[in-house]
Amino acid sequence: MTQPATAGDRPQYVIGVDYGTLSGRALVVRVSDGAELGSAVHEYSHAVVTDRLPGAATDAPALPPEWALQVPQDYRDVLRHAVPQAVAAARIDPAEVIGIATDFTACTVLPTTADGVPLCELPEWSARPHAWVKLWRHHAAQGQADRINALAAERGESWLPRYGGLISSEWEFAKALQVLEEDPEVYAATERWVEAADWIVWQLCGTYARNACTAGYKGIRQDGEYPSREFLAALNPDFESFVDDKLDQPIGELGSVAGRLTAEASAWTGLPEGIAVAVGNVDAHVSAPAAQATAPGQMVAIMGTSTCHVMSSDVLREVPGMCGVVDGGIIDGLYGYEAGQSGVGDIFGWFTRTGFPADYAAEASRRGLSAHELLTEKAAAQAVGEHGLVALDWHSGNRSVLVDHELSGAVVGQTLATRPEDVYRALLEATAFGTRVILETFRDSGVPVTELIIAGGLAKNRLLMQIYADVTRLPLSVIGSAQGPALGSAIHAAVAAGAYPDVATAATSMGRVERAAFVPDEAGAAAYDPLFEEYLRLHDYFGRGANDVMKRLKALRRKAIAEKAGSVDATDTTTSEQESTEGGEAA
Repeated sequence: MTQPATAGDRPQYVIGVDYGTLSGRALVVRVSDGAELGSAVHEYSHAVVTDRLPGAATDAPALPPEWALQVPQDYRDVLRHAVPQAVAAARIDPAEVIGIATDFTACTVLPTTADGVPLCELPEWSARPHAWVKLWRHHAAQGQADRINALAAERGESWLPRYGGLISSEWEFAKALQVLEEDPEVYAATERWVEAADWIVWQLCGTYARNACTAGYKGIRQDGEYPSREFLAALNPDFESFVDDKLDQPIGELGSVAGRLTAEASAWTGLPEGIAVAVGNVDAHVSAPAAQATAPGQMVAIMGTSTCHVMSSDVLREVPGMCGVVDGGIIDGLYGYEAGQSGVGDIFGWFTRTGFPADYAAEASRRGLSAHELLTEKAAAQAVGEHGLVALDWHSGNRSVLVDHELSGAVVGQTLATRPEDVYRALLEATAFGTRVILETFRDSGVPVTELIIAGGLAKNRLLMQIYADVTRLPLSVIGSAQGPALGSAIHAAVAAGAYPDVATAATSMGRVERAAFVPDEAGAAAYDPLFEEYLRLHDYFGRGANDVMKRLKALRRKAIAEKAGSVDATDTTTSEQESTEGGEAA
């Protein structure tokens, strides 16, 4: 085993900062063995903006459906609060920290000036929704994504198969095209279209380095090139120079140094000025080294609000519905594959908020249990199939393998006897069925999965883990850290600081995993097979064009909301005109 470079007998530490959907976490890690010594979490003050912009009047127009925005100052506040608190919790000397690295949700993207100032922080743009950060789960650019896909298929663009044949509405190009077409003034003012993963690194070191991971997976960069000017012009003539004018930037390889900590960022974090700042990364992909998943065939499922599946391989294949394959996208020298499910923990959380009756809440309170704990306990007492239900886990759309965010969730088989734990278990199972679809698609495409490793907060739910083992018929390994992305970032920080020669080597010393923590139960696996077949029938019926009722319902919803908003606006205008007239007569 390669030993890390050291400064004599003096211990060395690194900081990993994981930016999630609702909060940021800082983790202090010892370079020599990956020991996690202290952590802290800072919740975003504004969470996810889905209703009205921060500071807007209560009667201001609401954001349209499918919008999800964030506030860049919340990201800086993580550096100001979580990092110093983690260092204090670790009881280390900040002078012994040699590097810091960050990871982020993706594609979370924002428009900035040439020097990195977010447009939403400029007074002239703060009231324009398109000037704010678009979170990964902003799905309002589906129309633009559909046009990108149709045109790419028509032209036979060579990059399209690298993304499973479909580009997501979550990604950089669809979101940028939406800005151009819905607010061309904001688009014109945008000098840089920046992944938040790179923007926060820019804040730390004063250098804009575009990381290879998001550029490849979310920015359609393949073999060193983006979609051509001709392709972009065919989408919209004003989009022709998007790459040249707003997107293109020198690429930073994963684990390399983006720059050095500035004096300003040193004051925020309490860390030594000049330490290494690693190139940014994506929260899912950075977790693979933390789980020691650096060899071909080891798939990591990072399970939280959504699930991202990442895996390295020594073969290049076209996998239908994958989110992308990028050379060196996870580990240098291997092809990194990505797939995902748009809603997992979010779905479970939604159900506990909307489907948890008062008598269940009273029981949970009396017994000191959370809603999830009580529902899991009751669901675990059931035999496979006892609830008589099958669900589709598309409450946030389908990322893989259908790549369609106009799809929606469904539960089939409910009766007047259906109980909350029945639906809850059906939703748990649906997400496992969704993962099995992904695994089988990879297998059938010549990229077999030999090991499934679970990371993320949902690994704590033993019932969910056993369901996944039974449904997939694979032993589940579990990352040996509750803070996988932050640990993965710390590993990259150690490499950037020169403590290890590469990420794979660092992972052997600093990563950790419990192999085969859950193994398939043959009886349970056999019982799930017919349920999975029913899931597949529904999956193909609603997801592959046989019945587009989900899309029609979404269209009807948008129409109703728009008409309601128009009616309210007309009423307000009429009232104002009447008041103005009456005031004039009184005068």
